[in-house]
Amino acid sequence: MPNHILAKHISAYVGKEVTLKGWVYNIRKSGKIWFLIFRDGTEFIQCVVLKDQVPDGVFELKSTLTQESSLAVSGIVQEAPRQEAGYEILVNNIEIYHISEEYPIALKEHGVEFLLDKRHLWLRSRGPYAILKIRAELEQACRDFFNERDFTLVDSPMFTPNAAEGSTTLFETQYFDRKAYLTQSGQLYSEAAIMAHNRTYCFGPCFRAEKSKTRRHLTEFWMIEPEMAFYDIHDDMDLAEEFVEYLVQRALNKCRRELQILERDISKLESVKRPFPRITYDEALKILHKKGLELSWGEDLGAPHESAISEDFDRPVMIWRWPAASKAFYMKRDPEDERYVLGVDMIAPEGHGEIIGGSQREEDIKVLLERIEKEQLPKEDFEWFLDLRRFGSVPHSGFGLGLERTVGWICGTHHIRECIPWPRTMVRLKP
Repeated sequence: MPNHILAKHISAYVGKEVTLKGWVYNIRKSGKIWFLIFRDGTEFIQCVVLKDQVPDGVFELKSTLTQESSLAVSGIVQEAPRQEAGYEILVNNIEIYHISEEYPIALKEHGVEFLLDKRHLWLRSRGPYAILKIRAELEQACRDFFNERDFTLVDSPMFTPNAAEGSTTLFETQYFDRKAYLTQSGQLYSEAAIMAHNRTYCFGPCFRAEKSKTRRHLTEFWMIEPEMAFYDIHDDMDLAEEFVEYLVQRALNKCRRELQILERDISKLESVKRPFPRITYDEALKILHKKGLELSWGEDLGAPHESAISEDFDRPVMIWRWPAASKAFYMKRDPEDERYVLGVDMIAPEGHGEIIGGSQREEDIKVLLERIEKEQLPKEDFEWFLDLRRFGSVPHSGFGLGLERTVGWICGTHHIRECIPWPRTMVRLKP
């Protein structure tokens, strides 16, 4: 058998005989010629089968092969500028591994719930394939960005004794003889880690029991959370916009083919360059009121409000100086006006909502104790967190970027459930 290669490397073998191993994506028949659209997880390649170029048994496979049958295709690589990959295989032999049963996801339109029930198969289709390739590239880009800037990866635990983002969205579980919760965020632990490493990040799944069925919410999602010693809110916002610009440029440079598969309007991503607009919460309210959307001062923004604000900008917009009552207890108050905290949300354009939430953290133990008491949080569960303010406390800041929302925005998807391999929502726990 000729040299077995991955389809993504086909350009290096023009004029040579190779073997590709993978699956049938589609077949087109036309008299004495038929075309096999082949995929191996790295590329989609057209394979041309000519009646006078192959044994009769190979040519007759056009009536035997089914979608998702597994096989090995051998042939000569030739340039094909009209093909999506730019190359094709002139077939001289095909070996069968398995003839697939009738594939439930035929190449036609299906309802979303049906496709989610068959998610284990839907992943093979071109759209999900492209999205997960982009997701993988962005995950690597996240690590590269922070590693290049002297951050240390410090993983946070999945089981925690306390809430990080409010007690109403906790998943509770029995932990031997006591209660524990699935983590909502790794932030509190990252605050501890920066006292050892100065700049850290954690990257992993988070869990929030939000009873929401919107296109922006999952109960399990991934978040990358940098935390930085000696950063104020302005340093925090500078890093956040540099990070997001980096991710968009990485997708444009490394995932152009996948973006084309998704028919993404790339021009909208090309305009995402620093600096990003920065407006205060009060300025955001003025924008909403001009558009006829009422929101009382102190209320958090909902999806319609975020979408309305994003309409005025061609790149992410950063909203900062939030009313203290709408944000978490650990955020530092604005020294110029105690009604506000030094927090920031970054809203993606095109209606994709908040992709970053961050703040300068409160470093004064007396202030934190007052907040914990006011919000009736169990002080004993936060003793270790308070120790950070007892022993060498410093000004510090951080933020969290939701991976799925960011992937959804960059890919231009309609629903966040398309942006994670195995979506978990209020109504979905399988496959």
